[in-house]
Amino acid sequence: MSPRLPSVRARDVIRVLKRVGFEEIRTRGSHIFFKHPDGRTTLVPRHGGEDIGRGLLHSILREANISAQDFSDMI
Repeated sequence: MSPRLPSVRARDVIRVLKRVGFEEIRTRGSHIFFKHPDGRTTLVPRHGGEDIGRGLLHSILREANISAQDFSDMI
């Protein structure tokens, strides 16, 4: 059973993505586009001090092919 995903800050998601090899490609407004050398991509919104909700976090992790357990271990 996978752990329940918490609400987290964008900077925590960005830190984990960079740790697993994603690179920041471009920023447009408050959204940051990340790409992995193997072709995976994802977009992370960074809206001031707001948290990223569980549903959006789940989508980001699915696009990045990172399990909820691995993410929880890295934050």
